[in-house]
Amino acid sequence: MKLGVNIDHIAVLREARKINDPDPVEALGIVKRAGADQITIHLREDRRHIHDEDAKRIVEQSSLPVNLECSIDEDIIDIICKFKPHRATLVPERREEVTTEGGLDIISYADRTQKAIEKLHKNEIEVSLFIDPDIEIIKQASDMKVEWIELHTGTYANIYAMLYSNLSHTHHSIKELELSRSELHTKLQESIKLLKDAADYAKSLGLKVAAGHGLNYQNVESIVKIESIEELNIGQSIVARSVFTGLETAVREMKDMLK
Repeated sequence: MKLGVNIDHIAVLREARKINDPDPVEALGIVKRAGADQITIHLREDRRHIHDEDAKRIVEQSSLPVNLECSIDEDIIDIICKFKPHRATLVPERREEVTTEGGLDIISYADRTQKAIEKLHKNEIEVSLFIDPDIEIIKQASDMKVEWIELHTGTYANIYAMLYSNLSHTHHSIKELELSRSELHTKLQESIKLLKDAADYAKSLGLKVAAGHGLNYQNVESIVKIESIEELNIGQSIVARSVFTGLETAVREMKDMLK
């Protein structure tokens, strides 16, 4: 299973102090040396972490393929076409969200999504759609002639955290998941099956399947076991661990878990 390392959170640290350090570009060689297969970044409309100049330099200087996540906003798509990363992953965006909270609704926004896909393809950029593990949505993605889908694993990750970590005892506890352990265990197994069934179906349609969101060193094992998923994109947990271990060690440890 391939590993895409999302380096957005290096830019988050930089933007916290509004200075030029740490520079996410410095991570490129380290991530490659540690055995990662791809660099992933998200150019948000509000530029809360990665900025245009970051994206440009990363695409130009990375010897690994670059997967550039972005919204379907026309201005953003124009920028992506100018930079020409290896892949563009179309994701939903809301300005007030802390992080992406679900998959892109490619049914309600079919026309805008299709227009973005066609423009990216004309610029020789392969396209992935970040979507929920839903059969109807996956069929729509196949009809849109994209190369990839990326399954949103956030629901699985949230259930896992409430069941197996101390999240429920913190101020970040997820209210709708404050359930009994047996209920959480049932939900966890259901979410794993949903992801597996979705991945298998997507693969049967000829789509390449990635997954990501909320994955970390504790919860990734069950996702790794889903054979139809060939790539994981993981960022926050790797950058968080790197504070204590160094980035190269953090990436190597995650890459080892994918084996």
